[in-house]
Amino acid sequence: MKKLFFLGLVLSLAASAFAGGGGAKKDAASNSLDRIKSAGELVIGVEGTYPPYTYHDAATNKLVGYDVEVAEAIATKLGVKAKFVESRWDSLIIGLDSGLWDVVINEVGITPSRKEKYDYSIPYSYAHGVVIVRNDNNSIKSFEDLNGKSSAQTVTSNWAQLAERYGAGLIGTDGFNESVQLVIDRRADMTINDDVTFADYKKEHPESPTKIAVTSTDVSECAVILPKNQNELRDAIDKALSELSADGTLTNLSLKYLNIDVSKR
Repeated sequence: MKKLFFLGLVLSLAASAFAGGGGAKKDAASNSLDRIKSAGELVIGVEGTYPPYTYHDAATNKLVGYDVEVAEAIATKLGVKAKFVESRWDSLIIGLDSGLWDVVINEVGITPSRKEKYDYSIPYSYAHGVVIVRNDNNSIKSFEDLNGKSSAQTVTSNWAQLAERYGAGLIGTDGFNESVQLVIDRRADMTINDDVTFADYKKEHPESPTKIAVTSTDVSECAVILPKNQNELRDAIDKALSELSADGTLTNLSLKYLNIDVSKR
């Protein structure tokens, strides 16, 4: 109940903030390409706490990351500016329903349940899921071992769905860093995320007593997510991503932030 109340409060406050102008209109059906071009900005929902994808530079506090620069490049292709609005993960996709932002560009995985309600661009990022545990935890050697275990996750993420599919119970968190800390503190058996995020985390926290226990053979596809029936906007974003892939921009951004090319399968 507390989580539901919090999400409602977040969306209510955000809606009030956008009512004064400068953001996406409350009616999600108004998120047309023409309106965005007329406004001169693409309003993008991001977490801002998810390195190396969307986060704040420690020295400048500027919002940076692979997804941030991909979003800026898409906006440039559309002939508008990128306007970022930061929110907790659990309210990001919900914000599309109220038109608080035009799109979400925050490593959103493509899942069947989301595709029923929202549209996606073509993928711009690919990753493998990994099960992260404490160094001294040797009880998990396969995904089948997740049954009956506890997994710290943002509860609406595709990683949470993966954990539940294998019988794990969820402990809700606000993001990856909190999830890992619960694992370190032995308050959760594990957390599931992508291999790139964990590699970046270990680079910043080499002393962390955590390891990868299992790596999925499935590839997670991440794409821009937007409301249904915005075909012109979706097609324009697809065209932009295709061009950014062809000219090497996505590869260069990936190497800049991740040291590997996640823009290709």
